[in-house]
Amino acid sequence: PVSGVSTVRLGTTAERIAWPADRDPRPVLVPWSAAETLILEHEGTGAPWSLVAFEAAVPVRRPVHRGYRIERTVNPVSREGQRWRRGDVAEVAIAVEADRDMTWVVVEDPIPAGATILGGGRGGDSAMLANDGSRRGNRWPAFVERTFAGYRAYYEFVPKGTLTLRYRVRYNTAGRFNLPPTRVEAMYAPEMHARRPVKPLTIR
Repeated sequence: PVSGVSTVRLGTTAERIAWPADRDPRPVLVPWSAAETLILEHEGTGAPWSLVAFEAAVPVRRPVHRGYRIERTVNPVSREGQRWRRGDVAEVAIAVEADRDMTWVVVEDPIPAGATILGGGRGGDSAMLANDGSRRGNRWPAFVERTFAGYRAYYEFVPKGTLTLRYRVRYNTAGRFNLPPTRVEAMYAPEMHARRPVKPLTIR
């Protein structure tokens, strides 16, 4: 059994964790300083262990693969000409390749501001254009969120191999949009994740 006090120290910042605890300790957040040494100390009995993660807001310019790989394609469903315009409908296809079986995996894909994800049952939806992506592909999600920021699908189980999902979106606002990356992550094993940059989108 663990007892005593654990200390996390980075530069002049120090956080103390008292044991025993009736639940897992809360995460300890300390400012990241590259010039300092991270020190983890424990005074007491037992042998607690730690998971250390460094987070930084940096632009994603290359795909990140940590147990998953993502391929993303966008094809026109309703479009005149070769350029996107207001009112056009696109189908987004996302293929996720998993290195191993994993439970509760979430796939998140961004949409430009003002766009509408079809298939949510809104009054302006076209049943023919929507062709709900939650019922397409080789596996069905347990739950789907269609937000103003993007499409998010939760899968209770994703086996090793390739998972494919599709959804359709209507572009309603003109402009040039810089979008965050497409993401996939195992909810209870966040070290299993992938990100793929999304090219800027221009809607006329």
